[in-house]
Amino acid sequence: MNVLSNKASKLFLILAGFFVANTLIAEFIGVKIFSLEKTLGFLPFNWTILGVSDLGFNLTAGVILWPVVFVMTDLINEYFGIKGVRFLSFFAVGLIIYAFCMVFFAISLDPNDWWTNLSGLNEENPEQSLNNMDLAFRKIFGQGLWIIVGSLVAFLVGQIVDVFVFQKIKEKTGEGKIWLRATGSTLISQFIDSFVVLFIAFYIGADWELVRVLAIGLVNYIYKFSMAIVLTPVIYLAHHLIDSYLGAELAKNLKESALLKR
Repeated sequence: MNVLSNKASKLFLILAGFFVANTLIAEFIGVKIFSLEKTLGFLPFNWTILGVSDLGFNLTAGVILWPVVFVMTDLINEYFGIKGVRFLSFFAVGLIIYAFCMVFFAISLDPNDWWTNLSGLNEENPEQSLNNMDLAFRKIFGQGLWIIVGSLVAFLVGQIVDVFVFQKIKEKTGEGKIWLRATGSTLISQFIDSFVVLFIAFYIGADWELVRVLAIGLVNYIYKFSMAIVLTPVIYLAHHLIDSYLGAELAKNLKESALLKR
């Protein structure tokens, strides 16, 4: 059978592609910390939470894509069930581990002298100077082991919780209330994800105080909570587009079959 001639198979490939691509990209761009307030043109917040001061929306760049990953999770869960999400989650983790192995191998390669000094010094614009390309490469791609472990564990735990809550809500509510199962499952899974990654990466891996981990986790969750609400209309739009592509009968059959796939 030609896979590309089957609408259901083609849909799975598209959703899986976006799911895996966003997961991989989020892992690698997550090394950058950005200010959400400054990006949006606001003065940075100065919150004090649990006694920890100077808190604001200083987030890893990876959080831009994680809401998209969880939207993909809910769509795959809706049409292909828990087995589909579980397969892609472990597949994505395997690819992430493989990607980091290749990156660390690349870091270990001896750099060429010309490339190392490629940018040179820019006396007119010192902020654009980069003395050592190899050092920059190591700093950007050489994420700490505990951060990698924390993000992978948090991702898997979040996925397991997301699909479980999603299916339980759908069993109770049926085909209606898409917003409840999609947004509800994401809110719960993202809450767990926000703290697991910080606990492993910084409480265990970097000896941060627990109260600081909890405070920063709360700030991260406020952002993720807001994004889950904002993306709710996107989920309805995605359902409409997918149902239109599949046709009413095929869409109904896939959704009914998805509930049976454990």
